[in-house]
Amino acid sequence: MKLTINHLSKRYRRDFWGLREFDLELEPGITGLLGPNGAGKSTLMRMLATITRPTEGTILWNGTDIVQSPDFLRTVLGYLPQDFGVYPNLTAVEFLEYMAAIKGIPAGSAHKRIDELLQVVNLSHATRRPLGGYSGGMKQRVGIAQALLNDPQLLIVDEPTVGLDPEERSRFRSLLADLAGNRIILFSTHIVSDVEAAASEIVIINKGHKLQQAAPEKLLDLLEGKVWQWTVPPEALPALKQQFLLSGMVRREEGLQVRAVHESAPAAAAQNVTPNLEDVYLYLVQRHGGRPQ
Repeated sequence: MKLTINHLSKRYRRDFWGLREFDLELEPGITGLLGPNGAGKSTLMRMLATITRPTEGTILWNGTDIVQSPDFLRTVLGYLPQDFGVYPNLTAVEFLEYMAAIKGIPAGSAHKRIDELLQVVNLSHATRRPLGGYSGGMKQRVGIAQALLNDPQLLIVDEPTVGLDPEERSRFRSLLADLAGNRIILFSTHIVSDVEAAASEIVIINKGHKLQQAAPEKLLDLLEGKVWQWTVPPEALPALKQQFLLSGMVRREEGLQVRAVHESAPAAAAQNVTPNLEDVYLYLVQRHGGRPQ
């Protein structure tokens, strides 16, 4: 089972590319696509979901070009778009029955599958309530259930935790981890903690370009010995922002505790600290300006 993306590009206007020369190979497991809003994550996912055709490049599912033969992938694809919506007057069961019919799943097997999935996403207690009364997290879980109706080999989820509170985000990440098994899961986010907690492989993207791809621990190696922390008075902050790449700051009683990425100690009081994924993400996005290195 393999998804291979070669030199994929999408042009929306003559001089605007939403994605440019993007290469990626995915095998079973969870891959997090991490990038700021507007980085090209949704553009990529819509092409992988066979909704949008690329301007250039190929997408191969087990060796077959899905741009030319989209149905070859659609039968094993589950997709939760960023703007997933529900019919507020339908119950979860009614909505999933409707989605199963659209996907061509026979009614008999759909009923059994729906019961199973509502247990998987922990919604068995609310199956008869109208979806309009669901919380954001509950609606997202319904979205995952509809994406899993056909037991997909490829599951694509686009910004699944936007608008969720911390508890719902944690529950959603755990659900993705439970679903991984023998399937490929690709999920996009601009929230570093989401990919850090769930993904075994992280792809960092900005301005339509892939900046880096590696396991989380390998990404941290990029900044080993280059992250520093020290305390400064608040009035020193504007000058520091001009001089250094600041990856974090926390207000303390004694002043601002700042965190910076730099080749050598940026101040006499600066202490070398262990890098985190937020440091790496900000470093790649801000320093590399969207161009692969």
